[in-house]
Amino acid sequence: MIELENKSYPTIGQSFGILGIIILAAILASTLFLLKKFIDAEALQFIYYLLTFGVSFWIVYSIRKRKTGESTFNLKIENRQIIPFIVVSAIALLFGVISPIAELIPMPDFIKDAFLDMAKQSGFFSFLLMVVAAPIFEELIFRGIILDGLLKKHSPVTSILISSIIFGLAHLNPWQFVTAFVIGIFAGWIYYKSRSLSLAIIIHAVVNLTGYLMRYYGDFDSSSMDKTSIEIYGGILNYALVIVVSILVIFGCVYYLNNEFKKNENASS
Repeated sequence: MIELENKSYPTIGQSFGILGIIILAAILASTLFLLKKFIDAEALQFIYYLLTFGVSFWIVYSIRKRKTGESTFNLKIENRQIIPFIVVSAIALLFGVISPIAELIPMPDFIKDAFLDMAKQSGFFSFLLMVVAAPIFEELIFRGIILDGLLKKHSPVTSILISSIIFGLAHLNPWQFVTAFVIGIFAGWIYYKSRSLSLAIIIHAVVNLTGYLMRYYGDFDSSSMDKTSIEIYGGILNYALVIVVSILVIFGCVYYLNNEFKKNENASS
């Protein structure tokens, strides 16, 4: 038992191996789409996701348990008053940092069509996938297992960057990579400071809920996919104001959160 406790999982190489497991599971699960004539598209996408990440989690969790003896995750939130600041930070990152960066990457027409089809999926199964299943399974894997394991052998910066890169790569396209990478850094920092997986799940759920609500209330067509953020916000000044205000909000929230984490560290030392 002592030997198990001294072991950590995964290493950096094993972390990329986990990415391989996820990609392989996604390829195998994609055979489900042969049934698209018989099953509702959103329900099929939900089942596909559960198979891809559910099976991946089970495999990775089993390996972690066998190698380290760890079988639980820390879901406790020590300081609940920081939750609103985490939520606001996540939304500000989405509109003030992620969207402007992702927009700089050219998008081919066939990718636009694929994203348009996704944007039209705003039913119950899409809600379950985006706001419930994805935050839980992905945070269990990327923060609860990968980041947690890397932090035992590497510096916080290295661990957070590696886990965020892998999180981004798992989304298999550069536009969602930007979102996952940036949110991964923020969720990773929060996890490193708090060791609470629940806070990382909340961040992920907030970002995905924002995306779901945009789907649900948005009026998407082929022309809307060609609009820039400047056009959507009604001009360059409005767009710049959104970015500046978002960045100020992010800095303010992170400053507050960092002070709260320091207080907790001093109280426990």
